[in-house]
Amino acid sequence: MTDNAIRAENLGKMFRIGARREGYGYKSFRETLAGLWRRSGRERRARSEPFWALKDVSFEVKPGEVVGVIGRNGAGKSTLLKVLSRITEPTEGFAEIRGRVGSLLEVGTGFHPELTGRENIFLNGAILGMRRAEIEAEFDKIVGFAEIEKFIDTPVKHYSSGMYMRLAFAVAAHLNSEILLVDEVLAVGDAQFQRKCLGKMNEVASAGRTVLFVSHNLAAVQNLCGRVLLLSQGRCEASGEPMAVLNRYLEGMRDMNGAALAERKDRRGDGRLRFTSCGFAAQDGLNSTVVCGSEARLRLGYTLSGPAESIAVSIGVLSLVGQKVLCLGNDVTGEVLSGLPVKGYLDCCFEKFPLLAGSYRLDLFCTCNGQICDWVKDAAVIEVVEGDFYGSGRLPPSGYGHLVVLHHWQCQPEAAT
Repeated sequence: MTDNAIRAENLGKMFRIGARREGYGYKSFRETLAGLWRRSGRERRARSEPFWALKDVSFEVKPGEVVGVIGRNGAGKSTLLKVLSRITEPTEGFAEIRGRVGSLLEVGTGFHPELTGRENIFLNGAILGMRRAEIEAEFDKIVGFAEIEKFIDTPVKHYSSGMYMRLAFAVAAHLNSEILLVDEVLAVGDAQFQRKCLGKMNEVASAGRTVLFVSHNLAAVQNLCGRVLLLSQGRCEASGEPMAVLNRYLEGMRDMNGAALAERKDRRGDGRLRFTSCGFAAQDGLNSTVVCGSEARLRLGYTLSGPAESIAVSIGVLSLVGQKVLCLGNDVTGEVLSGLPVKGYLDCCFEKFPLLAGSYRLDLFCTCNGQICDWVKDAAVIEVVEGDFYGSGRLPPSGYGHLVVLHHWQCQPEAAT
């Protein structure tokens, strides 16, 4: 259909877990023979186990439409954008793209490391089919937005990840492409640059360009997008008005509390310390609910599988739509966690729990000697119910943030002159 900017029909992408393509890795003939001798038929079958990152995904995007794509880690969001960007071919189904596509999928995607920032800007414009005069017309805007004027003639292999992201986003947002594919643009960069990116995304959306926007920042998705797709285990679970789809996703996150944290596969780290449970300590185990202003212990169950020293544990607290609310950690309080048993609990203790009533997401993060041991996003969802934090029977009016803090008022006479 000619009135669609993007049309996907029964799109599927299959990978083979552990499979190695013939000739990949430059094995010697001796190593190849030895590997064939060692592997049993059962092991060979295991090496070719199929995994569908996308399955039967169908949707349409009209010209000028801004569509958000959400879902948990491993849902297939990034794979979808790579297929649409023609980086990887689908295993089944097809996708039609009408218009020039600009994409920002990973830090520095499409940049040649040996070329300078200036040369990469012109290279990306040429790939989009733009004439040199068109690129030159946008060049100063790109460099100014990225704030890398001093380094524009430096090879990008010397750029930090933040500089890569600044330039990559500036190139994708300013060059003349009818369709813009953006994957987690807010995952890298400082808070000021993230706000700048959101402002530019608003400008791009209002200019009538077609945008497919993947993000875990649900607040940004709600503000920017007119429609949202929800992916789950490679399939399109829902599509429609933003709040309706976001609420369905959030309900699924609440249900996630019933799944054992120890069994979660979507985590990073070497596993020396591994989180196994998360909740508020209660007489009968763990509870997901706490009263605002009450004494509470946020308890993290863990297991050790190796020596762990200089342990730093952090709990990131976010609103359900992804706004960062609070960060808790033993490294910022200066408390040392040492001599941990193989299995046990780490308690984050509160004299008066400081969050206002509502639902919150928790990210768990741990390092040992500076190396990531475990990192689980959306590890749990907690519910905070109203309580008498101040002992006055009153709380701040709704809509004024997420935190309550102890404070006092005094009256002082004006100093005599």
